[in-house]
Amino acid sequence: MSKLFKQCEMFLLGFLSINLIWILAYVLTDTTVVPNPVLVYKNFGNIVTNHIIIHILYSLRRIGIGLALSLAVGIPIGILMAYSKKANKVLYPLVYFSYPIPKTALLPIAMLVWGMHDGSKIAIMFLVIVFQVIVSVRDSIQNIDPTMYQVILSTGANRWQIIHHVTLPAILPQLLTSVRVSLGAAVSILFFVEGYGTKFGMGYYILDAWSRINYIDMYIGIIVISIIGFLLFASIDYFSYKLCKWNSTIGYK
Repeated sequence: MSKLFKQCEMFLLGFLSINLIWILAYVLTDTTVVPNPVLVYKNFGNIVTNHIIIHILYSLRRIGIGLALSLAVGIPIGILMAYSKKANKVLYPLVYFSYPIPKTALLPIAMLVWGMHDGSKIAIMFLVIVFQVIVSVRDSIQNIDPTMYQVILSTGANRWQIIHHVTLPAILPQLLTSVRVSLGAAVSILFFVEGYGTKFGMGYYILDAWSRINYIDMYIGIIVISIIGFLLFASIDYFSYKLCKWNSTIGYK
């Protein structure tokens, strides 16, 4: 049985379990706040008339730009910290202190600096992901077996060739795992960061439905954003398999 099939099976079991809990909550509470799941799924056709695809694309765009910037900044900084003791001595206290800070708490500052539109939202996505990338790259490089460098050093390779042929392939599995976790966190804060200064995005869609006391649309939005999170998670897992087939810890058996 392939790992992909196992993931789909796990998703299906989780989906059915949550819906079972949802049905029980609907029966036991008898309130409009917890609508009948059957009614919610019957209204799923509203995702077309409500232009929910546009909201999905806006959210994915913000996450995608945040991820790209995080990789562009985080990978070089992580490599620098791993190879340079001086750089690590200067940067590690900053990373160590900043890493656990709730990034959503910085949203007011981001809105003051980059405005209330996409700039501030992408900045928060960047902050959520970049520290995870930096720490992952730095720690992965420090855990590389020194014997892996012996062959390429014997050929007279320079520092950039070593990074390209040894360092990057060695850290790729752990890096992709960190990105997968970070994307889950990024999706989870969409609800918060997209509630200000925009009319597009899944976070805005859910908050707007909630403010209009339209619980059917609100639950549709929650289901859609959950599916988006799962698809992003599964996609990174699949890319890990494709790009790291040489790694025995990753694979579709």
